[in-house]
This record gives sequence, structure tokens and C-alpha cells, in this order.
Amino acid sequence: MKITKIEIVRNKKPIPLPASWRPAWNEPDASDTDSLWFSFYKVHTDEGIVGIGPTGLGNIGTSSYAESSLIGQDPAFIERFWDINMKGREIIVGSTSCGGLDIALWDIMGKATGMPIYKLLGACRDKVMAYAATAQLKSAEEYAKMAVKFSSKGIKAMKLRLHRPKIEDDLNVVSAVRDAVKDMIILVDANQSNLSINYNYWSRRTALTVARELEKLNVYYFEEPLPRTDLEGLAELSSAVDVYIAGGEHCSNVYEFRDALFAKAYDIVQPDVILGNIGITGIKKVSVIADSVGRYIVPHVCSGGNNGLYLAATLQALGSVSNCPFIEYTLDPPALVPEALHTILKEPIMIDSDGYVQIPQKPGIGVELNEDAIAEYI
Repeated sequence: MKITKIEIVRNKKPIPLPASWRPAWNEPDASDTDSLWFSFYKVHTDEGIVGIGPTGLGNIGTSSYAESSLIGQDPAFIERFWDINMKGREIIVGSTSCGGLDIALWDIMGKATGMPIYKLLGACRDKVMAYAATAQLKSAEEYAKMAVKFSSKGIKAMKLRLHRPKIEDDLNVVSAVRDAVKDMIILVDANQSNLSINYNYWSRRTALTVARELEKLNVYYFEEPLPRTDLEGLAELSSAVDVYIAGGEHCSNVYEFRDALFAKAYDIVQPDVILGNIGITGIKKVSVIADSVGRYIVPHVCSGGNNGLYLAATLQALGSVSNCPFIEYTLDPPALVPEALHTILKEPIMIDSDGYVQIPQKPGIGVELNEDAIAEYI
């Protein structure tokens, strides 16, 4: 089997959301968002098998270097492609991630063998507990009501955003959710690595103050309490508190995770299949590095119109590792719901009544595209 063509499919018309929303990580400068976009690769072969994988955020395209390393090649040589394009030899600002192409190659091999990817990688499990990842700065009362509703549907874990002008207001939200659902697993994301013009970023001392308060509220992990570049500060924080310190979604390659883990900056690392040169192959590698130093991984899963593809690919990787307790599942109704986020899939990927997401069982990444829905927007 040989690769014959790489195609990019993207929407020209926006996918409307049920309601508008404001991303917490950009507050107080966030804008209302009321629609989604999608863009994904189709990697064609001479045997008619087509692999799909999401493109990156922002920079959409295929570098001539990556394309030249694929056209005419056997798609089974995934490790060779990763080594050439994704190992981290050259970091160029604004360069396009090859993570989606890595995913598409794995999709081809799964379809060729009739197996979901996680079984090709060596299966460890067939489901992963989901945490409902909220995305906005809502009031304490709103979040408490949401937690009760999530719990009634079987959801066991929930992530809250901290990005308000006063940390007291952030902590009040966490306290309200803890009071509303005593047994909810609470995760907290401070988003201190994201850009916001008018946000007053935390000092190391502020991060420590917040972490100690979160310990009292039995929070499971504290995500991005400091910029990912402050490995010294993160290591100091991690050693000073019992709440797990998590982060790394913006790391550009596996060696950034290696350096952070060896510096003891994180208890939990969060590779994303698409934000850096990670892919399914990279998730496996980061998992091994983390496990070797007694740490966990909980991958970041991007939202947007490609969310279903991001989620499916990440689930396939996680089906072959044992040191990952959760899968991130974007859920912030009424705007961010699977029926909208997974529009390009024939069937949305759902959380079951026990709070788990089943790993898709169809060959490859396990999902099928909804070609009729896609045709409405291209």
C-alpha cells in the first residue's frame, strides 16, 4: 500500500452553536463565540483506504517537507514519519503540527487490519473515566447547579476555570461546587499560560496561596497555576502542596515534557494530539516517560468543530496506557455540547451513565464522518 494524495477538507460556512460562549482563558478580553469551524486531513492510498486526522488550530495546511515524506510511501512506516517530522529537531514559530497526519496514518492501519488503533498498539482498557471540562467563568450558583445536573447523569468529575480578577471569587466557585456535590472529583484550571491583555497574572506566591486553599476543598488537580516555562516555580509548588500540579498542553514536542518531568514540575502532564508535534505516537511516548518517574498523564483535548476527531484519536491512544485516570470531555451547556461539537461525526461520542467514555470500536480511530453534514458547510 502506498500514499497517493493528501487532501484537506475545511468548512466555508460556520457551524452555528446552540448558544454563544466566552472562553475563560481569554478573560477579561474574551469575545462571544457563536459558531465552530472544522478542518481535517484525508490521506489517500492506492488501495482505496483513506485515513482521516484533524488539522491543527490556526495554521491549517501541510508543509511540503511533511508531504514529501509521505507521498509514495507505505503508511505503515508511522514511526519513520514521526521521527522525520515530529521529533523536535527543528522548532519554527508558527509551524504547522503534524499530529493530524500521524493520526491519519494510524487510521489507515486500523482500517487496513480491521481493528481500532488501541488494539494495534496493545490494548490496556476499553473505556476511560471522563471529566466534564467547562470553559467559561460562570457564577458560583450556576456552577453548583451544573455540578448537580452532571452528577445526576453519572458524571463523576468536573473541571472548573479560574481566571477572575479576584482569587476569592475563583475559590468561591470551587467551594460552591464542593458544597453542592460532596463526592464530585473537582479539577481546576487557572490557564496561566494563555494570553489575555488585561488579566493580572499570578505570582508564584499567589499560586501557592490558591493551591493551599484548593487542598482544603479536596481538589484533585490544579492545572496551569504558572506558565509552563517556569519549571522552577512549578517544581517548588508541586513539592509544597499535596494537590496534583498539572500542565503542558502547549508543549511543542515530547522533549519539553521530558524536561518538565525530570525537573519535577508536574505531577500530571497534559499532551495534546494536535497542539504540538505529538499525535497518537507522541501520547504513547509521553506516557512512558511519565510512568518511568511515577507520574500521570491526562491529555488535553481541544474543543471546536474538530472536537470529535480530537477526542476519538486521544481515546485510542489512552486505550493502550495505564497511567491516565481521565479523558477531557468538553461540556459546558447550552453552547458546548457533543451534538454541536461532533457535528462532523455520524454519531457523537457520549459519556455513559457510569461517567465513562467507551473507546470507539470501529477500525482506525473508530469514528465515521457524517458526509451529509460536512457537505452543508463546504
